Amino acid sequence: MTEFIKFPDNFAWGTATAAYQIEGAAHEGGRKDSIWDVFAHTPGKVANGESGDIADDHYHRWKEDVALMKSLGYKAYRFSLAWPRILPDGRGQANQVGIDFYNRLIDELLKEGIHPLVTLYHWDLPAAFTQGWLDRETAFAFEEFTSLAVKAFGDRVKNWITINEPFCPSFLGYAYGRHAPGIRDLSKGLLAAHHLLLAHGLAVQVIHAGCPGGRAGITLNEGPFYPVDRSPENLDAARHGDGEFNRWFLDPLYGRHYPIDMLQDYVRVGALKSIEPDFIRSGDMQKIAIPTDFLALNYYTRSVIDTGQPVGNFPNYFSTQANPSDKQTEMGWEIFPFGLYETICRAYFTYKPPEIIITENGASYSDGPDGTGTVHDQRRVAYLQAHLEAVGKAIQAGVPVTGYYVWSLLDNFEWAYGYAQRFGLVYVDYETQKRFPKESAYWYGQVARKNGLEIRQAE
Repeated sequence: MTEFIKFPDNFAWGTATAAYQIEGAAHEGGRKDSIWDVFAHTPGKVANGESGDIADDHYHRWKEDVALMKSLGYKAYRFSLAWPRILPDGRGQANQVGIDFYNRLIDELLKEGIHPLVTLYHWDLPAAFTQGWLDRETAFAFEEFTSLAVKAFGDRVKNWITINEPFCPSFLGYAYGRHAPGIRDLSKGLLAAHHLLLAHGLAVQVIHAGCPGGRAGITLNEGPFYPVDRSPENLDAARHGDGEFNRWFLDPLYGRHYPIDMLQDYVRVGALKSIEPDFIRSGDMQKIAIPTDFLALNYYTRSVIDTGQPVGNFPNYFSTQANPSDKQTEMGWEIFPFGLYETICRAYFTYKPPEIIITENGASYSDGPDGTGTVHDQRRVAYLQAHLEAVGKAIQAGVPVTGYYVWSLLDNFEWAYGYAQRFGLVYVDYETQKRFPKESAYWYGQVARKNGLEIRQAE
């Protein structure tokens, strides 16, 4: 017995990418280095010494990639602007060659009936900012970059994401050293997080003032935290993990300031001197909490916390459950669709954003083309089916979810994992740059065309 879940009219069925992960052409067209170029070329930072120098060569193959989206039936595309391609030195003189590249891409998307959702910052901070996000001025430089982008593209782009997953460039970049610039200092992670949130608030003001009909939001990576048991230690660790990963960003964005329990935790371990951090200037929290038009969420898995199983010096933000291989992706992340439903509902019913967009959700599987060029990736189909059912149930529960973007359109450079993990709906042969749409790519296109999917009910 099957039931058809119909999604709302005008639901955005899309795919997502990020500039450094797909564009390549690292030193073409006036682009200068980002912090990820520097990080990736530092020995030992990225698996197999790989970098985004070439990636998917999207800079040269963008028209082919747009045609692929069109043929597969996708209605929307989320991509990011490379800050160092548009402002190579971070501020000052704009690079018209870089602006022209994105103009061509946007025009082609619109010509093919594909809705652009533009991310302003997906981690590729210009290397010219030697202090990175530790410098408060970087937030105002981002305001300048946003103003330039809105002037260049705002006549055609109406939907903007300011910052992608501020947890990653702040905590993973400055507190735990897993991402660029590779610093391990919790106090610096907190400082960077504040400046990223301030940059978001400044950018929202620019978008609303300078882009007629423009809509702005931020993308947060979110997920529920479960203690492995009810011991006081695990309950408290799950509270702290949730606070750092989820509430540290959600609370200030919705006018609740930073969570008091987390401020107390950070004072206790010496990362802050006081529960009133000196990096908060007058008016900052009001700027951070400026109303947005939507909240964007990225979801992959839940976290199951077990203090008896420490993971080095890095908090365990991914499941420690001993799952069989068919219950996890090749990233080792547990497949837990209910967590997406829980994440959507918690964000909406707690913080009441006007709408929610799922801007990333997907799975890493390494299935490649067979002799006929067919990529059989039914595990990804099953993953997407289950998570889309969770989205459908959240909509039925009353949450205004208006779009879903699969991560990712293409296999790509997966940050510190290099090219070892393949999230794409389209397989990329990195030697030849040939694209092979996977079975999941065709399946997702059918879902988009039907504006819904069938679910099998228990007999």
